[in-house]
Amino acid sequence: MAHDEPIDVRLTADSLAKWRAAEQAAAVARRGTLAAQAATAAADMAEEAARTTAVAARAALEAATLAEGSAMKTAEAAKAAALAAKADHVDAGAESAMADADAAMAHQEYKDAVQRAKERNR
Repeated sequence: MAHDEPIDVRLTADSLAKWRAAEQAAAVARRGTLAAQAATAAADMAEEAARTTAVAARAALEAATLAEGSAMKTAEAAKAAALAAKADHVDAGAESAMADADAAMAHQEYKDAVQRAKERNR
């Protein structure tokens, strides 16, 4: 284009409008790319968090299973101890009753002996 040719204002305005539209489209595309990158990073973090949670859940399940087994053994030991204590209590009660009966009989024998001694000394 030579310097002395007239400028077509419409052609210049149309070119400017196309350039602005292209710049806007490029900006939108850049924002879309950034959003997609952010979404990909978030998805990667979510995947890692899910894997970590699964590992923790597995460990928790194993711990709960061990705790349940330990609790069952403790309950069985407590039951055995309670049964032994009850048996000891019954035995102690019977021994106490026998001792009381022996003491009562011995006391009666003493009273009888005292009475016989009194009767002989009269």
